[in-house]
Amino acid sequence: MQHCRAFSILYEVDNDNKNLSIAIELAVKSIDQGGGPFGAVIVYKNKIISQTNNQVNQLNDPTAHAEIMAIREACNYFKDFRLSECVLYSSCEPCPMCLGAIYWARIPSVIFASSRIDAANAGFDDQKLYEEILNQNNQDVLRKKHLALPHSNLPFQKWLEKTDKKLY
Repeated sequence: MQHCRAFSILYEVDNDNKNLSIAIELAVKSIDQGGGPFGAVIVYKNKIISQTNNQVNQLNDPTAHAEIMAIREACNYFKDFRLSECVLYSSCEPCPMCLGAIYWARIPSVIFASSRIDAANAGFDDQKLYEEILNQNNQDVLRKKHLALPHSNLPFQKWLEKTDKKLY
């Protein structure tokens, strides 16, 4: 058994190979179902609680990546948006959107098979997103405009006043 330092998760190292292989199998099956070549599995205390594949084409939803779908399923399972004691296995290195969702879900560990370079070689290139995030060229890829209205901060003011809020 291997102990994850930051959290009290115990999992067997050879389960990593098994769980990652399941994510890869889901990715292969996804292609036959009209989806993209991506699969994801979420594990909690050696139990798979979520396993799914990319469903962007089937749902006509650009956010329906395998990792996002797995996170949604796992959060529904726990009735909580925090997955702080889970491990996510992905057939490919998570894109920036999925990485953001992983951080928001508080998943402490991600194990992936293929790299983003492998994905780019297959036609899935997220480089523009990485450039936008890092602003490497000092030019925004996406046109953005900050328009501060007198009431722009009203939602945050109301949030700060709320006494029964659930922080995330």
